[in-house]
Amino acid sequence: MASLSFIIGIIGNIISILVFASPIKTFWWVVKKKSTENYKGVPYITTFLSTSLWTFYGIMNPDGLLVVTVNGAGAIFQLVYVILFLVYAPKDKKVKTAKLVAILDVGFLGAVIAVTLLAFHGTMRLTFVGIICAGLTIGMYASPLSVMRTVIKTKSVEYMPFLLSFFLFLNAGVWSAYALLVKDIYIGVPNAIGFILGSAQLILYLMYNNKKSAEAIEEEDEEEGGGGSAHLVKGGIEMHSVEDNLNNRSLNKWKSLPKPNFSRQHSMQKIIKTLSLTPYELQSSWPLHESDTEEGNLDLP
Repeated sequence: MASLSFIIGIIGNIISILVFASPIKTFWWVVKKKSTENYKGVPYITTFLSTSLWTFYGIMNPDGLLVVTVNGAGAIFQLVYVILFLVYAPKDKKVKTAKLVAILDVGFLGAVIAVTLLAFHGTMRLTFVGIICAGLTIGMYASPLSVMRTVIKTKSVEYMPFLLSFFLFLNAGVWSAYALLVKDIYIGVPNAIGFILGSAQLILYLMYNNKKSAEAIEEEDEEEGGGGSAHLVKGGIEMHSVEDNLNNRSLNKWKSLPKPNFSRQHSMQKIIKTLSLTPYELQSSWPLHESDTEEGNLDLP
């Protein structure tokens, strides 16, 4: 049993270190761009606190060698992340992050260590630190609950990375098995809760992996609607083009007809102009001869 727990503990160390190393790519970009942009430093600050306390717990535990190794490595990773965040964060965010580091990673951590060493003795020290570590670990595993709620609401897993959920699930499962073998309740309870929550995340991923979010569906509907309008506009343009072609053909046909000579055209214009005159204009426009008035051919007013 001792050798089996050791093997499982080694596996747990490897998986946990992979989880701790997952933000390396993020901070590579931070260093390259020399800015933390919209990243938040709270997860790294709280994880540094958790790994530091677990390291302290492993030091006090006679069988806590594997707990010390994995959490000691995790504390080093998180310390590097916090330092890089403080270096490349904007001034306002840098001040807030520094205050949080001072409160949690210096003040709270130092207070727990001091109270443990000064106020408690024997097994009570392990119990006190174990309860605090278990609470922090439960909080870490419960943090994705908001993401799970978003997945259910949007019916999309785009906000829940699969690899991170999968490794957290494996990590919690391995350390739950390790705690069961070494009979450590402070390691077992939070990791068992983490295993259940990790299983729920993977189930949600399988349920909503192939489903699109409501926003994506709305965007597609808008694109389809826009495409329909474009087809209508295009159809209208094509109809106008056909009408224009027909009108142009009619004009060309009219232009191709033989033109009347000047005398006929002049006579036609004269007749049209005469028909369009009013009686008064007609009377005043015609030339009158004496013979016409004498013979009474026209009645003058």
